[in-house]
Amino acid sequence: MNALQNPIRQFNFVKLAVLALLSFLAGCSSMQTGENGNWVGFTESGQASFYGDKHQNKQTASGELYKHKLKTAAHKKLPFGSSVKVTNVNNGKSVIVRINDRGPFVRGRIIDLSKSAFSSIGNTSSGLIDVKIEVIK
Repeated sequence: MNALQNPIRQFNFVKLAVLALLSFLAGCSSMQTGENGNWVGFTESGQASFYGDKHQNKQTASGELYKHKLKTAAHKKLPFGSSVKVTNVNNGKSVIVRINDRGPFVRGRIIDLSKSAFSSIGNTSSGLIDVKIEVIK
């Protein structure tokens, strides 16, 4: 008797196939972009850091000069010019930043904020804050 002719084995095969499909679909998380690379609605949670004063007037990956008073940020993948809402999960404060650089390249950190952006949602003496980011434009 063929393995797929046995009703119990056939049922187990179908369950396994459905489980494999669901596992695949679960892997399609918010890290994926929509059609045409649309990142709007993308969310991510992790830690935010900020640029130190030594970066003032240094060139960013986009070619712009870093200005600590502007609301800008670095992200590893988001397109330059993206507008991102960054929310401090501990106090609920949020700020809108524009992505103009790449980084941070430290495990656990998802975004590097300008000093101005960081200080509007957290205390710079802490150095790191837990955040949720959402691409809004």
